[in-house]
Amino acid sequence: MDVFSQPVAIVLLCASAYLAGSVLFAIPVCRLWKLPDPRALGSGNPGATNVYRAGGWQPALATLVLDAFKGWLPVWLGQSLGMSILVQAMIALCAVTGHMIPAFYRFKGGKGVATALGAGLALAPLTTAIMAGLWLGVMWRWRISAMASLVAITSGPLISALLEPETLPLFGLLTLLIVVRHRNNLIRLAQGRETGL
Repeated sequence: MDVFSQPVAIVLLCASAYLAGSVLFAIPVCRLWKLPDPRALGSGNPGATNVYRAGGWQPALATLVLDAFKGWLPVWLGQSLGMSILVQAMIALCAVTGHMIPAFYRFKGGKGVATALGAGLALAPLTTAIMAGLWLGVMWRWRISAMASLVAITSGPLISALLEPETLPLFGLLTLLIVVRHRNNLIRLAQGRETGL
Protein backbone atom coordinates (compact mmCIF):
# COMPACT_ATOMS: atom_id res chain seq x y z
CA MET A 1 0.00 0.00 0.00
CA ASP A 2 1.33 3.47 -0.84
CA VAL A 3 0.22 7.07 -0.76
CA PHE A 4 -1.47 6.81 -4.16
CA SER A 5 -3.18 3.40 -3.99
CA GLN A 6 -5.17 3.78 -0.77
CA PRO A 7 -5.96 7.48 -0.33
CA VAL A 8 -9.13 6.93 1.71
CA ALA A 9 -7.36 4.70 4.25
CA ILE A 10 -4.52 7.20 4.51
CA VAL A 11 -6.85 10.15 5.09
CA LEU A 12 -8.80 8.18 7.72
CA LEU A 13 -5.64 7.15 9.55
CA CYS A 14 -4.22 10.68 9.48
CA ALA A 15 -7.51 12.10 10.76
CA SER A 16 -7.72 9.43 13.44
CA ALA A 17 -4.13 10.12 14.47
CA TYR A 18 -4.88 13.83 14.80
CA LEU A 19 -8.00 13.15 16.89
CA ALA A 20 -6.13 10.67 19.09
CA GLY A 21 -3.38 13.24 19.54
CA SER A 22 -6.02 15.79 20.55
CA VAL A 23 -6.79 13.83 23.72
CA LEU A 24 -4.63 15.51 26.37
CA PHE A 25 -4.30 12.69 28.88
CA ALA A 26 -2.74 14.94 31.53
CA ILE A 27 -6.16 16.46 32.16
CA PRO A 28 -8.21 13.26 32.81
CA VAL A 29 -5.28 11.74 34.72
CA CYS A 30 -5.21 14.73 37.05
CA ARG A 31 -8.98 14.48 37.51
CA LEU A 32 -8.67 10.78 38.31
CA TRP A 33 -5.98 11.49 40.93
CA LYS A 34 -7.94 14.56 42.17
CA LEU A 35 -5.07 16.89 41.31
CA PRO A 36 -5.13 20.50 40.05
CA ASP A 37 -5.49 21.16 36.34
CA PRO A 38 -1.93 20.82 34.95
CA ARG A 39 -2.53 23.84 32.71
CA ALA A 40 -2.58 25.99 35.84
CA LEU A 41 0.83 24.80 37.04
CA GLY A 42 4.41 25.61 36.11
CA SER A 43 4.69 26.28 32.39
CA GLY A 44 0.98 25.61 31.87
CA ASN A 45 1.84 22.66 29.65
CA PRO A 46 -0.60 19.71 29.84
CA GLY A 47 2.12 17.09 29.97
CA ALA A 48 3.84 14.62 32.27
CA THR A 49 6.22 17.18 33.81
CA ASN A 50 3.43 19.36 35.17
CA VAL A 51 1.52 16.29 36.31
CA TYR A 52 4.65 15.26 38.22
CA ARG A 53 4.73 18.66 39.87
CA ALA A 54 1.10 18.25 40.88
CA GLY A 55 1.06 14.68 42.08
CA GLY A 56 4.36 12.84 41.79
CA TRP A 57 5.64 10.03 39.62
CA GLN A 58 2.59 7.74 39.43
CA PRO A 59 0.18 10.09 37.62
CA ALA A 60 3.12 11.51 35.63
CA LEU A 61 4.07 8.03 34.43
CA ALA A 62 0.44 7.30 33.50
CA THR A 63 0.33 10.53 31.50
CA LEU A 64 3.62 9.76 29.76
CA VAL A 65 2.55 6.24 28.79
CA LEU A 66 -0.88 7.33 27.52
CA ASP A 67 0.50 10.30 25.55
CA ALA A 68 3.15 8.05 24.02
CA PHE A 69 0.60 5.34 23.22
CA LYS A 70 -1.58 7.73 21.22
CA GLY A 71 1.47 8.45 19.04
CA TRP A 72 2.50 4.80 18.75
CA LEU A 73 -0.87 3.24 17.93
CA PRO A 74 -1.74 5.06 14.67
CA VAL A 75 1.77 4.55 13.29
CA TRP A 76 1.60 0.86 14.19
CA LEU A 77 -1.75 0.61 12.43
CA GLY A 78 -0.18 2.17 9.33
CA GLN A 79 2.62 -0.39 9.49
CA SER A 80 0.11 -3.22 9.91
CA LEU A 81 -1.66 -2.07 6.76
CA GLY A 82 1.62 -2.08 4.84
CA MET A 83 1.79 1.68 4.38
CA SER A 84 5.05 3.24 3.27
CA ILE A 85 7.53 5.01 5.54
CA LEU A 86 6.35 8.31 4.06
CA VAL A 87 2.74 7.63 5.01
CA GLN A 88 3.75 6.43 8.48
CA ALA A 89 5.67 9.67 8.95
CA MET A 90 2.59 11.65 7.90
CA ILE A 91 0.51 9.75 10.46
CA ALA A 92 3.11 10.41 13.17
CA LEU A 93 3.11 14.14 12.41
CA CYS A 94 -0.69 14.21 12.56
CA ALA A 95 -0.65 12.63 16.03
CA VAL A 96 1.96 15.08 17.32
CA THR A 97 0.13 18.03 15.76
CA GLY A 98 -3.06 16.86 17.46
CA HIS A 99 -1.34 17.06 20.83
CA MET A 100 0.01 20.52 20.07
CA ILE A 101 -3.17 21.93 18.50
CA PRO A 102 -5.95 19.74 19.93
CA ALA A 103 -9.44 19.86 18.48
CA PHE A 104 -10.95 19.09 21.90
CA TYR A 105 -9.27 21.89 23.87
CA ARG A 106 -9.73 24.98 21.70
CA PHE A 107 -6.50 24.19 19.83
CA LYS A 108 -4.37 24.93 22.91
CA GLY A 109 -2.24 21.90 23.67
CA GLY A 110 1.12 20.69 24.82
CA LYS A 111 4.59 20.38 23.40
CA GLY A 112 4.26 16.93 21.84
CA VAL A 113 7.38 15.28 23.26
CA ALA A 114 5.73 12.16 24.70
CA THR A 115 3.54 11.72 21.61
CA ALA A 116 6.62 12.05 19.40
CA LEU A 117 8.31 9.44 21.61
CA GLY A 118 5.52 6.96 20.98
CA ALA A 119 5.38 7.61 17.25
CA GLY A 120 9.16 7.38 17.04
CA LEU A 121 9.25 4.05 18.87
CA ALA A 122 6.90 2.62 16.26
CA LEU A 123 8.65 4.12 13.23
CA ALA A 124 12.33 4.39 14.22
CA PRO A 125 12.91 2.48 17.47
CA LEU A 126 16.71 2.65 17.51
CA THR A 127 16.88 6.39 16.88
CA THR A 128 14.13 7.03 19.42
CA ALA A 129 15.75 4.82 22.06
CA ILE A 130 19.01 6.78 21.79
CA MET A 131 17.11 10.06 22.00
CA ALA A 132 15.30 8.79 25.10
CA GLY A 133 18.66 7.89 26.61
CA LEU A 134 19.90 11.42 25.97
CA TRP A 135 16.76 12.80 27.59
CA LEU A 136 17.32 10.66 30.68
CA GLY A 137 20.99 11.65 30.90
CA VAL A 138 20.30 15.38 30.70
CA MET A 139 17.36 15.06 33.08
CA TRP A 140 19.45 13.15 35.61
CA ARG A 141 22.22 15.76 35.46
CA TRP A 142 20.22 19.01 35.42
CA ARG A 143 16.60 18.01 36.24
CA ILE A 144 15.19 20.51 33.74
CA SER A 145 12.62 18.84 31.51
CA ALA A 146 12.68 21.48 28.78
CA MET A 147 16.47 21.24 28.44
CA ALA A 148 16.31 17.45 28.30
CA SER A 149 13.58 17.56 25.65
CA LEU A 150 15.42 20.08 23.51
CA VAL A 151 18.71 18.16 23.64
CA ALA A 152 16.96 14.92 22.75
CA ILE A 153 14.83 16.25 19.91
CA THR A 154 17.57 18.30 18.27
CA SER A 155 19.77 15.21 18.24
CA GLY A 156 17.09 13.30 16.33
CA PRO A 157 17.95 14.35 12.77
CA LEU A 158 21.64 13.50 13.19
CA ILE A 159 20.96 10.14 14.84
CA SER A 160 18.34 9.19 12.27
CA ALA A 161 20.62 10.24 9.40
CA LEU A 162 23.27 7.85 10.71
CA LEU A 163 21.09 4.92 11.76
CA GLU A 164 17.69 5.10 10.05
CA PRO A 165 18.08 7.59 7.19
CA GLU A 166 14.66 6.91 5.71
CA THR A 167 13.15 8.61 8.77
CA LEU A 168 15.30 11.76 8.56
CA PRO A 169 12.51 13.97 7.13
CA LEU A 170 10.22 12.97 10.01
CA PHE A 171 12.78 13.83 12.67
CA GLY A 172 13.64 17.06 10.91
CA LEU A 173 10.00 18.18 10.98
CA LEU A 174 9.48 16.98 14.55
CA THR A 175 12.53 18.94 15.64
CA LEU A 176 11.20 22.09 14.01
CA LEU A 177 7.73 21.69 15.56
CA ILE A 178 8.92 20.87 19.05
CA VAL A 179 11.62 23.55 19.17
CA VAL A 180 9.04 26.15 18.13
CA ARG A 181 6.72 24.92 20.89
CA HIS A 182 9.60 25.31 23.36
CA ARG A 183 10.40 28.89 22.33
CA ASN A 184 9.42 30.33 25.74
CA ASN A 185 11.50 27.68 27.48
CA LEU A 186 14.45 28.60 25.27
CA ILE A 187 14.13 32.22 26.32
CA ARG A 188 13.99 31.25 30.00
CA LEU A 189 16.95 28.89 29.59
CA ALA A 190 18.98 31.67 27.99
CA GLN A 191 18.07 33.97 30.88
CA GLY A 192 18.73 31.31 33.52
CA ARG A 193 15.12 31.37 34.69
CA GLU A 194 13.92 27.91 33.61
CA THR A 195 12.83 25.89 36.64
CA GLY A 196 13.51 22.22 37.21
CA LEU A 197 11.44 19.56 38.90
